Amino acid sequence: MLKREIEQWLEEGKFQPEDMMPTEHEIAARYAMSRQTVRQAIGDLVNDGLLYRVQGKGTFVAKSRERTAAAVPGVQTIGMVTTYISDYIFPHIVRGAEAELRSRGCRLLLSSTDNDKSKERDSLIAFLEQPVSGLIIEPTKSAQGNPNLDLYLELQRRGTPIVMINERYPELSLPCLKMDDEAGGRRAAEHLIRLNHRVIAGFFKTDDLQGVHRLKGYMRACGDNRLSLRPELVTTYSTEEKNEKPLAAARRLLTQENPPTAFVCYNDELAVALLDVARDLGISVPEQLSIIGFDDSPLAAASSVKLTTLAHPKAEMGARAASMILGMLAGPQPEPGADAANAGAATGDGATTGDGATTGDGAATGAGGDTAACMRGDVVYQPELIVRESTILCPTIR
Repeated sequence: MLKREIEQWLEEGKFQPEDMMPTEHEIAARYAMSRQTVRQAIGDLVNDGLLYRVQGKGTFVAKSRERTAAAVPGVQTIGMVTTYISDYIFPHIVRGAEAELRSRGCRLLLSSTDNDKSKERDSLIAFLEQPVSGLIIEPTKSAQGNPNLDLYLELQRRGTPIVMINERYPELSLPCLKMDDEAGGRRAAEHLIRLNHRVIAGFFKTDDLQGVHRLKGYMRACGDNRLSLRPELVTTYSTEEKNEKPLAAARRLLTQENPPTAFVCYNDELAVALLDVARDLGISVPEQLSIIGFDDSPLAAASSVKLTTLAHPKAEMGARAASMILGMLAGPQPEPGADAANAGAATGDGATTGDGATTGDGAATGAGGDTAACMRGDVVYQPELIVRESTILCPTIR
């Protein structure tokens, strides 16, 4: 968004060739952004030939600026709507999409919803008013309905190709790239069960379908292994509650009689927060409590105790979503199920050791036996277990 804003300054003549641009500090203060974000936007514009840098002096408007992609006939612009842009795993997804589009001579316009359905509506309206060639969209709170269905139908009426990532709204037959989140929840619980944990608490954000499916997989693994799930062992929460409710629940569980010996967490962000709760209570991880996250985010390897987690394809998902959109724009699609044949199937645990050695495939499939999913051209990634320091044999067994 910042890159587009600066491009508009140049298009409107606010800065002329050879004019010095505001400093990174000035731009960061004006838009309440980090210096890193500003530096990345400026760097992209330098690479595009719109700006140039002079060591020790600053950044200047190029003399012979290349026309922006929007003004060049035949250059396609792809819009991307995600819940967040600069947080957690989302920068990796965005970078993957942008790199693929740039390599194909296309440009990317970004918008974020902050996981707010009204902001999703604003983003869709903006892309209807400023038409784009195609859209990559992560649905906002996908488990809570789709009040913006009218806008999606209008986009479809206009023939705008749409690919969804991470999940889809169930009523829309749009291609989707996603994790097999139910399998991920199941594998997380099964990993702990194999380590002889029998009292395993689960914490899941359920205003999106990813969390609903991860919860389902966790519960299925417990049921299949005849583990009793006391009601207090399962905590569900919304986006607005994520900084309080699961942390309070974990504190209660860890201070009660017969506390859990393991936690399954909705994502790495929560797992790191629960590591802090355990530390505050004087409980050692993993010696007294094993914790497993999800997404293999940068947080997983940077935390005080490196997290066992399930991998998310991140940049590969972004790049493949961009490739799918361009394929839809190019013309006829492969035969139904072709994506499944090309991607291969995942088998076994898909476990990875902390040093990066891999067992199992953890590959993307065309949604296995789901015929409707294959017809849509879905890509479903099988979760890969990455074993690090935070999960060990249950202390009551050792």
